[in-house]
Amino acid sequence: MDLGVSGRWAIVCAASKGLGLGCARALAKEGVNLVINARGDEALQAAAAALRTLAPGIEVRTVAGDISQAPVRDAVLAACPQVDILVNNAGGPPPGDFRDWQREDWIKALDANMLTPIELIKACVDGMALRGFGRVINITSGAVKAPIDTLGLSNGARSGLTGFIAGLARQPQLAGKNVTINNLLPGPFDTERLQKNISLAADKQGVSVDALADQRRKAVPAQRFGTADEFGAFCAFLCSAQAGFMTGQNLLLDGGGYPGTF
Repeated sequence: MDLGVSGRWAIVCAASKGLGLGCARALAKEGVNLVINARGDEALQAAAAALRTLAPGIEVRTVAGDISQAPVRDAVLAACPQVDILVNNAGGPPPGDFRDWQREDWIKALDANMLTPIELIKACVDGMALRGFGRVINITSGAVKAPIDTLGLSNGARSGLTGFIAGLARQPQLAGKNVTINNLLPGPFDTERLQKNISLAADKQGVSVDALADQRRKAVPAQRFGTADEFGAFCAFLCSAQAGFMTGQNLLLDGGGYPGTF
């Protein structure tokens, strides 16, 4: 299927590895020009080089830095001639006990996982509406639908973004102008972050990393972890010309792990 987005421009955050890179790869294959951001410049440049090799006909621009900082956001936006597609993505805050968190911990979580996406959306959607095309994808977490007790910072910040998007996406001045805003909720995907979390948990439990990874894999009905490329393919479809009638949705990709009906 031709997704109808060749030649468009996309901003993809946290795109040097993991799910963000999976989304960037999928968009690159569709002929989308990219502005990619991540904190580490070395990994970001390596990702950009790989993307240019994957899709020689596209332009790939890089802006390294913490996207939660206004000057970095400004630089990312300035690097993109026009934002047709925005993929918001940021690593989640650390787990812990809410009794140990201070106000600064909450503010940091909100800045990264709620307020920064909102600022980027604010900067982009009116231009999208004027041009009659826009796609915003927020990568949140399966924990938005099925909260994890130790991830209170993430649960709170990402749920705040989810509530905000539920109203914004349904504004006629956006939805009526072919601007869609949807959230992708990943479950267990085989990324560096997942591997690190399993390693830390295995060390804490005194078990081998392979044993714990196998245990968690078997707990997924699909009997495996997801891949960044299949996540990216799903993201690319939501960015397509064909996806214009879907907006304001929370789409769970977790291999069947969520046990509810709705």
